[in-house]
Amino acid sequence: MHLVLRFHKLSRLLYEKKIPILPDLIYKFMRVFFSCDIKYTIKIGSGVKFYHNALGVVIHKQSVIGDNVSIYQNVTLGGNGKIEELNGPPIIKDGVFIGAGAVILGPVTIGKNAKIGANAVVNCDIPSGATAVGIPARIR
Repeated sequence: MHLVLRFHKLSRLLYEKKIPILPDLIYKFMRVFFSCDIKYTIKIGSGVKFYHNALGVVIHKQSVIGDNVSIYQNVTLGGNGKIEELNGPPIIKDGVFIGAGAVILGPVTIGKNAKIGANAVVNCDIPSGATAVGIPARIR
């Protein structure tokens, strides 16, 4: 298991047990040491791989990431700049591949075993097994 995931799981455990301050300290340590923004409130499944120690990865604080997902460097899973209560975060299902520099914005769902190409900008749902590439992302 990658060091980034170990730190995330530790901070998530402390957060769930309602232990104050420590999850925030681990989160801030990860931001400085690994240059990634992966908050302890994010639900991350088993078998997730962050390549290149999650360098430059930014994930919305309410995102959900399924099992066996591969995420390369400089990936952003974020909101769309609108009011958070009205728009949810991205949801990534099991077995998804997200290429380097990809940006997934807004309340979108990426289906099982989908592939998001490098530098793609996704702002709509991607069905299971599909491949999305381009700016804006189109299914191929």
